[in-house]
Amino acid sequence: MSIDPFIVNALLAGIGVALVTGPLGCFVAWQRLAYFGDSIAHAALLGVVLALLTHMDLSVGIIAVAVAVTLGVVWLEREKRLASDTLLGMFAHGALALALVLIALSPSITIDVNGLLFGDILAVSRQDITLIFAMAIVTGLLLALSWRDLLRLTVHADIARVEGVKVDRLRLLLMLTIALSVAVSIKIIGILLIVSLLIIPAAAARYFAKTPTQMAILASLAGMLAVCGGLAASLQFDTPSGPSIILAALAAFAVARIFSVCALR
Repeated sequence: MSIDPFIVNALLAGIGVALVTGPLGCFVAWQRLAYFGDSIAHAALLGVVLALLTHMDLSVGIIAVAVAVTLGVVWLEREKRLASDTLLGMFAHGALALALVLIALSPSITIDVNGLLFGDILAVSRQDITLIFAMAIVTGLLLALSWRDLLRLTVHADIARVEGVKVDRLRLLLMLTIALSVAVSIKIIGILLIVSLLIIPAAAARYFAKTPTQMAILASLAGMLAVCGGLAASLQFDTPSGPSIILAALAAFAVARIFSVCALR
């Protein structure tokens, strides 16, 4: 029995995203960066609007805005006058408001709102898959090269700085990597759901992992299972693919939690 090409493309794209979001989701959980990822996702609408206005590829516009927001937050954080969550809220909602104003001023702009909010993994192209796996390779290399320093930063930033770790530069690199992964993955999962694919598989993996490395690997595997299960459910019951994937991830978390409770008895 032959498999339709769009299903193969969807599986490849979803697996590529899971490879990226698995280990990054662990650092999001460890360093409490979920709101940062959510802010990048909300600001992505501005990237879409700017891309449409300048006739650029949507991914280029989203990535540009993600990088700009990350650099702006890190720069203002150094002044230590405002809390990080305050800055993130300002940037996220400011970018969202600017996007809505630009849409109102440009009637010619047409946007697939549902596709942006909830993703459309079944509509990915070969170009999207290439971009996703390129991001996965770059992310894997960065994490492999700086894994120990990132763990030191996660455990205690001040001690890591004393040990010679360039904390500020490393944190900026991590935040940029998370921002880029969110930007690249939005077309697959959607603005409202992408952060869920970062945090839920990592939360499920925590119940079985004994080391940070194991948690990163298990988080990627949980993400892949969620993608496969969610796509299967979406095709079987004709439900939206993005929300179906997130529900599959939640199911994996529930199973992990049940096994963990049973193991303790």
